[in-house]
Amino acid sequence: MFKLVGNQKGFTLIELVVVIVILGILAAVAVPRFIDLKEDAQAAALQGVAGSIASASAINYAARSANATKGITTVGLTCQTAAAGLLESGVPAGYTLNATVLVAGPNNCTLTQTDGGATQGVVILGVN
Repeated sequence: MFKLVGNQKGFTLIELVVVIVILGILAAVAVPRFIDLKEDAQAAALQGVAGSIASASAINYAARSANATKGITTVGLTCQTAAAGLLESGVPAGYTLNATVLVAGPNNCTLTQTDGGATQGVVILGVN
């Protein structure tokens, strides 16, 4: 197209504009995908906290079943208080559980993510 005179090297203005346009199109396509990752990350975090509470409850149940002096009694506690006692560092900031009082056996509690209001069901085992 264009003839180079002598030892001239480099890009033409048209080539640079084309590259900038292509980068703009790629950015326009990629940015919405990264924005959607926040919602996915929040949902995964909610499921992770719910899983850790359910797991801690199952471990506590097993410990109390094996030896009555191990673990904690959860019957009579609210979902929030029981989960705080079951987890070593308590319920993470930004999450709350409903105020249902636990009875012996499986109890359905609702874990709420305060940023966005997403909820997840959690089963906490009430043990004496």
